[in-house]
Amino acid sequence: MPDVKWTMKAREFVSCNCAYGCPCQFNALPTHGFCQAVAGMEIETGHHGDTRLDGLRFVGIFRWPGAIHEGKGEAAVIIDERATEAQRNALLRIFGGLDTEPGATMFEVFSTTLEKFHDPIFAPIDFTVDVDARTGRLHVNGITDGHGEPIKNPVTGARHRARIDLPRGFEYAIAEIGRGWTKATGPIKFEVADTHSHFANLHLTQSGVVH
Repeated sequence: MPDVKWTMKAREFVSCNCAYGCPCQFNALPTHGFCQAVAGMEIETGHHGDTRLDGLRFVGIFRWPGAIHEGKGEAAVIIDERATEAQRNALLRIFGGLDTEPGATMFEVFSTTLEKFHDPIFAPIDFTVDVDARTGRLHVNGITDGHGEPIKNPVTGARHRARIDLPRGFEYAIAEIGRGWTKATGPIKFEVADTHSHFANLHLTQSGVVH
């Protein structure tokens, strides 16, 4: 067991380059053979040891040349500028997969697939997400800008609702699926349009997803 225990209840909005639904969630290869993604999170309540994390936001930007499990990836993390030194260190340890049981969370799993971890950025993060409505907005000046919305029926234009339920997942229990547009212009650069997005309520600890 990790020496330091942590937990967080958070909301997330993720946008990646794959088709709606994201093959990764089904142990399939990425739609175009590689993965690019931006994930924004806002912690409702949380702690890392004695350090409270309530209300803080952070963003992860990722790129892998092939499937995630094949490695050789890179990541950049943006931490809420409001975070104290202790909070910054705590979030960087969580995001880096430290103080976490092997395979327990996406942070720890992804950390094993990365060759390059860019220097952390501390900046204002403009972030809103409504999980049930399947809408999200994420903006970090000069680094990333994106939004998500519901999938629309191509015939009627009606909002389509689909969810992914992962009883043994390492990120969420249930995610609402939508579509998104994201542009990354910081240390990792790419742009996606009308591709997969998901919106989820997270409850994570050093031991994984709490069900």
